[in-house]
Amino acid sequence: MPASTLYIGLMSGTSLDGVDGVLADFSGRGIRTLQAAFTPFPADLRTELMALQAASENELEREALAANALARCYADCVQQLLAQAPGPVRAVAVHGQTIRHRPELGFTRQTNNPALLAELTGVDVIADFRTRDIAAGGQGAPLVPAFHEARFGKPKTVRVVVNIGGIGNISVLHGDGRVSGYDTGPGNVLMDLWVARHTGKAYDEDGAFAASGKVDEPLLGILLDEPYFRQPPPKSTGRDLFHAEWLAGKLAQRPDLAPADVQATLTRLTAVSIAQAIRDATAGQPAQAVYVCGGGAYNSVLLKDIAAALGGAIPVKSTEELGVAPNRVEALAFAWLGYQFTRRRPGNLPAVTGAAGLRVLGALYPA
Repeated sequence: MPASTLYIGLMSGTSLDGVDGVLADFSGRGIRTLQAAFTPFPADLRTELMALQAASENELEREALAANALARCYADCVQQLLAQAPGPVRAVAVHGQTIRHRPELGFTRQTNNPALLAELTGVDVIADFRTRDIAAGGQGAPLVPAFHEARFGKPKTVRVVVNIGGIGNISVLHGDGRVSGYDTGPGNVLMDLWVARHTGKAYDEDGAFAASGKVDEPLLGILLDEPYFRQPPPKSTGRDLFHAEWLAGKLAQRPDLAPADVQATLTRLTAVSIAQAIRDATAGQPAQAVYVCGGGAYNSVLLKDIAAALGGAIPVKSTEELGVAPNRVEALAFAWLGYQFTRRRPGNLPAVTGAAGLRVLGALYPA
């Protein structure tokens, strides 16, 4: 009996809102999304995962307990998808929740309990995708460019795929098999932090709070004066750099701004840093279009800012136009990475991460 071509991919990102899951089919008729599901994080789990981003008391035990709770959220999302599957699922591929990312020190930490997830679901689980790339000298991120090429690449067509989750990253699909990309800097992470502080909302819906303010150019210059933006690739980043204390240090130089003006400026920061990365990565080979995925794709103010920062020369669109909803792309990417693992094929791109070579990514936890 041939092996199943159905996989479940799970992604919980830097925004810490919950678990996105997809049921995908890799039967040879393309990479198809059959179903999608979302499981929100309970408030106490979100708070604990946020707290674990920094050193704190008794964090080893607290992380283990949070990993168990996280695995139960993953299992809930998996069960929703299993109920809709037209046949047996080969494996669940799960990213885990990043709480530390320090490739310069040789490690990254995605908290998770994949053994518990396998026990709860009765399905093989593939997890821990980033550490092998780091062991090979890479950044361990971004891992999605290889999938972007597989799903969105088109011969003789230069496309840029921009993922805007908590952190922003770009994939440049050069149309000749080459792929380049890296983390650009903050995506939604600073915008979410600021809007939550001043409105109580988890995110700035469609950029409404930013639209009510005005960009402060001096603050924008201060924010952009961050060495990370000038660092050459390969590079990756996360909450280890772009966090509340980082923002507080910058705002101390412009202390009297209205909250809405800060929000507008943070939105512009994300747009400008992404646009600059696109210009740098496509120099001499202009992209025909930019396709945006992740939560940032639903922020029209941010998309307009990106288009403006690119000088209006490149259309900025949603990955919906390429057949994948923006909030499903990353989960689908990890389903693909699980598929690659079971075929013992590499999932990283050394040109993107800086690893010493192609590597099979992931670790198997049999059901």
